[in-house]
Amino acid sequence: MRFFIDSTDVKEIEELSSYGIIDGVTTNPSLFAQVSGDFYAIAKEICAATYGDVSLEVSATDYDNMIKEGEKILAIAENVVLKLPTTWDGVKACNYFSSEGYRVNMTLCFSATQALIAAKAGAAYISPFIGRLDDIGQDGLELIADIREIYSNYPDLDTEILAASIRNPYHLYQASMIGADVATMPAKVIRQLLEHPLTDKGVEMFSNDWKKSGLKI
Repeated sequence: MRFFIDSTDVKEIEELSSYGIIDGVTTNPSLFAQVSGDFYAIAKEICAATYGDVSLEVSATDYDNMIKEGEKILAIAENVVLKLPTTWDGVKACNYFSSEGYRVNMTLCFSATQALIAAKAGAAYISPFIGRLDDIGQDGLELIADIREIYSNYPDLDTEILAASIRNPYHLYQASMIGADVATMPAKVIRQLLEHPLTDKGVEMFSNDWKKSGLKI
């Protein structure tokens, strides 16, 4: 499973990438709204901060403007993956860009049929939102499982499942057990993945015992 960080904070991306566990970056208009500066300048910095894919999303909701914005976004860097909403206009734009050889991440997916349509349109990634489905009383992880089963039934569909809206380590654990190809998470959740009180307790115990022993390395 590949790990993407969901962030527009360049320092945060660089810091977590230094551990060798970050394979790419996802962004969205709301995350860009949290940082100040020029969109293109920030996007270029993000693309330079990782060797992996960087999903950059259009703000347009209609096909014609998705094409206009998409062409500008794709020119930012070679590792840009164009992010489009899973709507009919988005699917049409996905078909256009994928036919031109560009990679597309279809976002805001909340049903298995949406995922199937996106795959048929040539999407490189489909981004089902786990947490947002949980918020309305549905099972977001069940959607990941449904999409995995559908894609496995049809090997000619090479769209990868990018599990999104991951709120906690349990979401990540279950998504990995189901077989999601990628998980994108905010930095807070990524840091939680390694935390365990018994690890901290063990490190403290071993450290104290070593100091008492008088031994040297």
